[in-house]
Amino acid sequence: MGKGVDVPPRAILVDKPAGPTSHDVVATCRRALGRPRTGHTGTLDPFATGLMVILVGRATRIAPFVSGLDKTYVAGIRLGQRSESGDPEGPITPGGPLPDEAALRDALGAMVGEIDQRVPALSAVKVEGERLYRRTRRGEEVERPTRKVVVERADLVSYDPMTGHAVVEFRCGSGTYVRQLAADLGEALGCGAYCHDLRRTEVGALAVSAAIAPEEVAPGCGVDPLDVLGHIPRVDLVDHAAGEVRHGRRVPDPRGAGEGPVALASAGSLLAIAETGDGLLRPRVVLAG
Repeated sequence: MGKGVDVPPRAILVDKPAGPTSHDVVATCRRALGRPRTGHTGTLDPFATGLMVILVGRATRIAPFVSGLDKTYVAGIRLGQRSESGDPEGPITPGGPLPDEAALRDALGAMVGEIDQRVPALSAVKVEGERLYRRTRRGEEVERPTRKVVVERADLVSYDPMTGHAVVEFRCGSGTYVRQLAADLGEALGCGAYCHDLRRTEVGALAVSAAIAPEEVAPGCGVDPLDVLGHIPRVDLVDHAAGEVRHGRRVPDPRGAGEGPVALASAGSLLAIAETGDGLLRPRVVLAG
């Protein structure tokens, strides 16, 4: 993520446009903020748009606690055509006859649950130490790795059986390639398909409706990192305990007992994320200076 000026930890919800890479969006935000340490919690392909959670300053330390959240996408899918990249970049080739809506709904229903997903040939996953897309573009035959991913929902929003254009809303676990879901859908239907456009609308309970454009990012914008950790328990600390946590020291858990990570707060701001056990809160990531 790189080192930069020290600023208060912040989280900024940004609505990524189509075209730039996720790295480009982070770089734009970093320049606008005076070049502090800046990162994000989940990549979007260049053609995709939608919600990116940008973390600034010490807030970059909480990225692992946000990146694993489920995400919601709205995908425009072209049935009856195939794309080597799985997206508009192509090359695009003709597929087979278009299905009716009932067949499409059945195929989407069969995708819900835990599935073994083969990563796209043009992905940044490393195989034997090299990015898969580089080996694919050299014409190498490479065994694409598979991952277990979870698709919670695959809801058909609309479908035009004359043009083969479908809009599908997916709710899926971290690490899922939606363009591969589109390609697999097309193969299941025997007609081919690719993801023509893609928009991430939610990360956990965070919504793109609350996001701003990258060019609107400016010093002081965004929210306290506590606001993007609503999915984990929160403990508000009194002054003495807050002081101990600032120095990385464990403190008694006022709840008595608990499991998993806990967001430790004071005066409405995130101090740290702690692990729990034996009635104690052990700071794992400390944000407060």
